[in-house]
Amino acid sequence: MRILLTGANGYVGRRLLPELLSQGHQVVCCVRDQNRLGLDKATLEAVSVWEVDFLDEPNFDGLPTHIDAAYYLIHSMSSSVSDFDTMESKSAENFNQYMDKIGVKQVVYLSGIINDSHLSKHLQSRKNVEEILYKGNFKTTVLRAGIIVGSGSSSFEIIRDLCEKLPVMITPKWVLTKCQPIAIRDVIQYLIGVLLREDCYNDSFDIGGPNVITYKEMMLLYAKTRGIKLWILTIPVMTPKLSSYWLYFVTSTSYKLAINLVDSMKMEVICNDNRLQKLLHIKPITYVDAIKLAFIKIEQNLVISSWKDSMVSGRFGHNFSEFVQIPKFGCLKDHQSLKLENPEQALQNIWSIGGERGWYYGNWLWRTRGFLDRLVGGVGARRGRTHPTHLDSGDALDFWRVLLANKEERRLLLYAEMKLPGEAWLEFRIDEDNTLHQIATFRPKGLWGRLYWYSLVPFHFFIFGGMIKRIANSE
Repeated sequence: MRILLTGANGYVGRRLLPELLSQGHQVVCCVRDQNRLGLDKATLEAVSVWEVDFLDEPNFDGLPTHIDAAYYLIHSMSSSVSDFDTMESKSAENFNQYMDKIGVKQVVYLSGIINDSHLSKHLQSRKNVEEILYKGNFKTTVLRAGIIVGSGSSSFEIIRDLCEKLPVMITPKWVLTKCQPIAIRDVIQYLIGVLLREDCYNDSFDIGGPNVITYKEMMLLYAKTRGIKLWILTIPVMTPKLSSYWLYFVTSTSYKLAINLVDSMKMEVICNDNRLQKLLHIKPITYVDAIKLAFIKIEQNLVISSWKDSMVSGRFGHNFSEFVQIPKFGCLKDHQSLKLENPEQALQNIWSIGGERGWYYGNWLWRTRGFLDRLVGGVGARRGRTHPTHLDSGDALDFWRVLLANKEERRLLLYAEMKLPGEAWLEFRIDEDNTLHQIATFRPKGLWGRLYWYSLVPFHFFIFGGMIKRIANSE
């Protein structure tokens, strides 16, 4: 079959793609920017790519053809606090127009479990998208999931952050809300299982794991599985806004995602039936087993995708490819260069920068900068990196975004997502004569931007000078 996969570089899409290919399907990856698809060379050769933004007015030039089914895996919850529901509806309406032109037979949508007539804004938006897709000229299958548990999923990473960092928690009463978590591997089984099955057409199905537990129990079970001591005290007076700040400062989530998550956590998300489980003969794994499988992937550095690498995990609101060309005029620079004795080791050090390894010199200053950024609503440095030695264009890297990661050209280009009075780039490049160039570029915004840069010049002298020496010599 020929399958259209929207959100191909998202958390679920990156997990679904290799499974579709392994079953012999032809896949058309649908992304807003093909430069950040982040696939290895062999996989890129096996797929087709369609570059489209469903928030833009439809343009029917260059449509993919002979598509049998499409997966709709587009969500905007973490991109906005106020208008993500409008964005999701517009995206779905434009998607319908495209699918009408393409003539697709079936669309599979991953939605959220709906138990209550009074829905959170997040779940109401998912329901609205369902209704829009049902109006399309194709058969629609909706899978409704609650908390998805897997290495790199937003829910798993938030629980991991809370339990690993806080041995004692004073929590709001929404931690007593019941939910039915499901492992990412089971979500993938369901997504593939309904493909072009006529008995799944024009219907919605709840999917979940075997455990119905509270968020408090989820954290306690995580701690028990990991061998961590954890005490949780629940109080009724913590407001949703205060809860959002609590999640934002303790975990790696963005504030926009935190406030939408807290809004949703007040609603129970429990499966109404298990029809699809019986129909597809799927036996979901337990929540504890899902945690264990997640850590097997983490410990083996086999995390395929992470929510942190989504563009909406930061403040990047543009097509990031437009920023690959560093501006030449009106910019301030710090350019360091050093002749290398071991260029291959230096290249490996460049590709390992950030995350747990740090920034080679003055790490406490980098951490302080991340903490200050967090205080003013920025992304901070808690996103880390998905893989310790591998980088793709579009990846999150502490408070940077990877614009270009080309190991053959020996060039890494980063763009700052921290809050700044201007724009900042950090480039590492090894030229033909094995000279390492480390270039920090800042395009200031007004007087405050220039004052900001010049106030940091003394720190730059030590930090950037020390960093290039450590990159060149560390093993």
